[in-house]
Order: sequence, then structure tokens, then C-alpha cells
Amino acid sequence: MHLTLEFGGGLDLLCQSVKIHQVDVAPKDENAKLTMRDLLAWVRSSLIKERPEMFMKGDTVRPGVLVLVNDCDWELCGGIDMELEEKDVVVFISTLHGG
Repeated sequence: MHLTLEFGGGLDLLCQSVKIHQVDVAPKDENAKLTMRDLLAWVRSSLIKERPEMFMKGDTVRPGVLVLVNDCDWELCGGIDMELEEKDVVVFISTLHGG
């Protein structure tokens, strides 16, 4: 599944300072839908190059990380169990980036 991932508020520093990533991510099971839980595990293992604890806590994002899917707060769309669709845009923004 082709997705666009955007990292803001300093989270891009965890991905070698690249803010926008065009990625192809497959669900764990070929017959299943890709969920946010699957995507977060993939991001942690494939994109985060340093300090993954700054992005994730357990199997979800850390408190203070806003997640938007197609400009909608993921909590309104099912949160970590939300099913993703082809060409979705997922944005991660740290609200605790300092100043």
C-alpha cells in the first residue's frame, strides 16, 4: 500500500531530517487491511534511525505526538486500530518540540 508520511515538530530529526516520505507498506497478513498499529511498527523498524523512544512508547506514539490521517485526528477515526487506505496521508507532529 502506497502512503505518504510526514514528520513535523522536530520528529523529522529522527528520520535523518527528511520530513516527507513516500512509502510502500504491506500488512502483516496478505489478506488483512493495514492498520495504524502495523504502520507504527513499520515506521519504528524502517524509518526511525535514532532514539525511537522519542516517537513511540509501547506500541503507540508517545504522548504529545499528534497524528493526522488525511487531515483528521486519528482518535476520531479509530486510533491505533484504524484501517488505512491506498494513498492515505499520515502526519506525525510533535507538540513538545520546545522553542
